[in-house]
Amino acid sequence: MLPFLLEFGEFGIPTYGVMAAIGLVLGLTINVRLAEREGLNPDRSWNLGILAILSGIVGAKILFIVQDWSYYAANPGKIFSLATLQSGGIFYGGLVAAIGASFWYMRRHRFPLLKTFDVFAPGIALGHAIGRLGCFAAGCCYGKPTDLPWGVTFSSEVAHRLAGTTLGVPLHPTQIYEFLVELTNFGVLLWLFRRRSFDGQVIGAYLFLYGFARYFMEFLRDDPGRGLLFHGVLTGTQFISVLMVIAGGALWLRRERPRSPAAPPLRDGADSSPV
Repeated sequence: MLPFLLEFGEFGIPTYGVMAAIGLVLGLTINVRLAEREGLNPDRSWNLGILAILSGIVGAKILFIVQDWSYYAANPGKIFSLATLQSGGIFYGGLVAAIGASFWYMRRHRFPLLKTFDVFAPGIALGHAIGRLGCFAAGCCYGKPTDLPWGVTFSSEVAHRLAGTTLGVPLHPTQIYEFLVELTNFGVLLWLFRRRSFDGQVIGAYLFLYGFARYFMEFLRDDPGRGLLFHGVLTGTQFISVLMVIAGGALWLRRERPRSPAAPPLRDGADSSPV
């Protein structure tokens, strides 16, 4: 593991931040190229992607704090601590916030909603996959102890201090599990995008596939802040996973509706001011 890519005395460049940035740039680049292919305005697609990223960062932090609210309510100063700021947050909080902000932007600029979500789904999966490599390097989002031969033993005191990582015990590499899931999802979604027969097919597949996988991966997670619901029956993440699976299935059930024709791209004279 490598919590900091470079260190200069007391200053360091977190590996997680670097990997997350790489994932965001690659994912957004793919999204914009797919948007151009579908006749969507590339400038506004960039703006939409940037808005989604910023909203996602805020949403991930908010859900991270909410799911461990008893701790932060007793220690409000920790909300803005270095450990909280350096944490990646909770992906689902970022996803929900990004979808909400994107929905507002798409309505304002008359983007076709389901088609645009289809365009962005593969890039989301790829960016998330690369970000999970950053989690592995940082030691956060770790799994439960295991006797399996691929269990990973963390040893960084920095990771223990910042993320509470269990040291000296083989753990499920849940970060790598999720990396493999999202990398596979990226390949499946990109393949499906080129063969889709209705708007909403790709984002529906993403919601179903990731929600299904994440529900079961939660049984292997051991980092704090899981947010138990319904008297401990489900974690907060599992509850959102169930909702994602239902939403993805619902989008596929409406597949008999024809796809709308591609809108002509907005070029000269179009309002392409940045967010």
